[in-house]
Formats: sequence, structure tokens, C-alpha cells
Amino acid sequence: MSLFCLLWVPFFYILRRSFAQGGGSSGGVWALLLGSIAAILQFFLGYMVSPGGFGLSRALFGFIDIVSLPVIIPILIYVFMNIFRGFSGEADFANFTLLWLIPVGGFRALSWSSLSDPILLVMTPLLWTALAVGISFLINWLKNCGNVFLGILSILCMIILPVTAAGAYWAFFSQYTLIGFGLLLFTNIPLGLSLYFDIKNS
Repeated sequence: MSLFCLLWVPFFYILRRSFAQGGGSSGGVWALLLGSIAAILQFFLGYMVSPGGFGLSRALFGFIDIVSLPVIIPILIYVFMNIFRGFSGEADFANFTLLWLIPVGGFRALSWSSLSDPILLVMTPLLWTALAVGISFLINWLKNCGNVFLGILSILCMIILPVTAAGAYWAFFSQYTLIGFGLLLFTNIPLGLSLYFDIKNS
């Protein structure tokens, strides 16, 4: 399981790059560098939230420390860098975020290896890729849809996805397996649509 946590994100990144349209490698060095710094800081500083049992603190722990915020941060940094033209060319949000998550996954595999917890070592990397690619797909959809209703729907989905991802972590941890699989499936819908259109247009 530790090997899965270590290798899933780089494997998925390479797989996606093999057929995704556009989204060059601009910003890739920054993504790897900043992701490494973030991973090292968290490795030494520890978690921001102390989980307590199965309640709200566990859900917040999943959102902030495990699943959602580690993906939201590189997306927001990409927005900041893109606005101020920190790098030239085009690099989509998914590529930048997946590259950022490669060192994060490595450090997490190291720190979680002693726990042998499939929720952390298997489910979490799957949720990371779902959010990274799914939110990127929704951002591009928002930019190109030209429809107010679809734009609002895209924004709502971008807000909901990190919540459902953290909810999937909480549900599996709390042994609500059916709810966990339902939330996991919902979180992966935009990723599935993104891969479908990438393969269709490749």
C-alpha cells in the first residue's frame, strides 16, 4: 500500500499526459519544488487539526490535513502565478497540481507506512487525483462554457468536490462504507468526464 501511495500520482500524471490535449510542462519545476517544500514542512510540523473520534473534528482533519486542502493549495498558487505571469506558456491546473502532489505523496507514503491504513495509503491518493483533475476540468469548463447556468453549476461543483472528498475519507474511517463509495464515485465524476474528453479528442 505504501508503494501505491508513492507511485499512484506520478503514474496517473504520465498516463494523463499520454493523451491529454494541451497543458504543457510550464511551471513543472515550480510545482515539484513548492510541493517538496510543502511536504517537508508538513512532515516536520505535523497536522493542523487534531482528529477526535468520528465527529466534526475528524471530517475537518480529512479536509484540511489529508484530502482536500493539499490539492486546493497548489491550485490557488497556480492561479496566483498565472495572474502575475510567474511562468510563460500554458500549463493546466491538473498538470501543475499533480506534479505538486508527487513529492507530497512520497513523504506521505513514508510517514503513513507504519500505519498500514488503506484509507490513507490507497483511498487518499485516489481522492487527490480526482480533485486535481476534476477541479481543473471544471475551471476549463467555466472558462469556455459561455452559459451562465453552466458557469454557476461549475462553480458549485468546484465548491462541493473538496467537501465530498473529505466526506468520503470520513465515511470510510467511520465505517459507513456505502456512503463512502457513493461520495468517492461522485468526487470522481468530473475526472471521468475529463478523461473521456481527453481520450475522445486525442
